[in-house]
Amino acid sequence: MFPDGFFEYLRGINCSDVEVYAIPEGSVVFPKVPLMRVEGPIAVVQLLETPFVNLINFASLVTTNAARHRFVAGKSKTLLEFGLRRAQGPDGGMGASKYCYIGGFDATSNVAAGRLFGIPLRGTHSHAFVSSFMTLDEIKDKSLRKKASKSTCKDFVSLVQTWLNKLQKSKSLRGVFAETNQSELSAFISYALAFPDNFLALVDTYDVIRSGIPNFCAVALALNELGYKAVGIRLDSGDLAYLSCQVRKIFCCIEKEFGLSGFGKTSITASNDLNEETLDALNKQGHEVDTYGIGTYLVTCYAQAALGIVFKLVEINKQPRIKLSEDVSKVSIPCKKKIYRLYGKEGYPLVDIMTGEDEPPPKVGERILCRHPFEESKRAYVVPQHVEELLRCYSAGTSGKAREPLPPLKDIRERCIKQIEKMRPDHMRRLNPTPYKVSVSGKLYDFIHFLWLNEAPVGELQ
Repeated sequence: MFPDGFFEYLRGINCSDVEVYAIPEGSVVFPKVPLMRVEGPIAVVQLLETPFVNLINFASLVTTNAARHRFVAGKSKTLLEFGLRRAQGPDGGMGASKYCYIGGFDATSNVAAGRLFGIPLRGTHSHAFVSSFMTLDEIKDKSLRKKASKSTCKDFVSLVQTWLNKLQKSKSLRGVFAETNQSELSAFISYALAFPDNFLALVDTYDVIRSGIPNFCAVALALNELGYKAVGIRLDSGDLAYLSCQVRKIFCCIEKEFGLSGFGKTSITASNDLNEETLDALNKQGHEVDTYGIGTYLVTCYAQAALGIVFKLVEINKQPRIKLSEDVSKVSIPCKKKIYRLYGKEGYPLVDIMTGEDEPPPKVGERILCRHPFEESKRAYVVPQHVEELLRCYSAGTSGKAREPLPPLKDIRERCIKQIEKMRPDHMRRLNPTPYKVSVSGKLYDFIHFLWLNEAPVGELQ
């Protein structure tokens, strides 16, 4: 199908002449604003279209989804990404862990992602672990060394049973704790013996209030006696708002009765197919959850499966090009452009404005006309208090321009969090948010419409 010379050309192809300008990772961006500007030989740049769009689409989609979950959950809550098993294959799982971290999640259960990207790791045991135990007799090594000394508790199991007895006779709990599931208790003890500093128990395998919580508390109090502090519990089913409140009351009763400072603040983690709507509902109901473990709806972006990023030619051989459509939202904005974010007196971004490359940049304190790219009546003067140029050079090609360094993942995450905090609250609300304004300069507006009229064929009526 192809002459030999074509394959020779492909063998020798490289990106040495390609210049890449992009908005820094972790930035808040809006429709119509170019995330990236790519300059170079058209054949080479065209080959880059699919990989660039593929890399940016999924990353931006998952990071945005994670940031939305963070926004609903609030700053004070810990968010754990638990999505590996439900992600779209191994590559999707690894990418999702990375981009959820950028979007504001605190840790992941994906150990491989933790190793590759330096993401903090958090997780718990499974229901299968709990149900795999039968009796306390299965625990062969019952010893546990005290944390602050060289002495050892030779029978940790007996210590746990002593504490369980005390809890069952507790006056403040008024007989809430009775007979518990012994196989569950055996699983908790085994887990605590293996991870005395990281004991986080899944308490809903049999019954949260009647078995899981008393078994957890007995093990946690035994660990406390030896100098360790239990991390907390995880709820994976049931009425999460009600159960978390009931569990918190129990923790506070135990703290008061046994004089254990801080036990009432023991962490409560919730999972079980959580999403934005669930988090919002929990906030409205009132709850005592400290940490959320979110998986399926997070990594699969269940609410919106794909992001519509496109790659368009806007200039060739210094000649601006435009793509027209009956759907105005699909009309491209021609020319090589610069993009600026204009900030107001309160420090919030007011508008993003695109200008031609040769136009002078907006200046602080000087009035500039911002126009909607396609709607003539939508326009406003803006007097910016701060101006930020968005596109930075990341690949200089042969231009000799200074190249922006690539920041570490942690810095990208911090940028993402700070960018969202900068946004005006009405832009961020979940119901009927105020659309953020994306505009063009007066000069670029005039040229867009000149080129549009020039390129669009004139119809003839007969």
